[in-house]
Amino acid sequence: MGRKFIDCRAFPSEMNCTIAISADTEAELLEAAVQHAVAVHKHQDSAELREMIKGAIKDGSPA
Repeated sequence: MGRKFIDCRAFPSEMNCTIAISADTEAELLEAAVQHAVAVHKHQDSAELREMIKGAIKDGSPA
């Protein structure tokens, strides 16, 4: 099993967020990314948000 990551730079935003989050499991990464999206970007935790984040998860480590 390899690392997985999500990178905020892949999503245009007014704040130009440069955070990248990585974890060993998709579940752990999803929870961390949802917490970031809610706390920093003021999104609502929803099934739609979680699906969008799941779709943006990549294998490996951020550049």
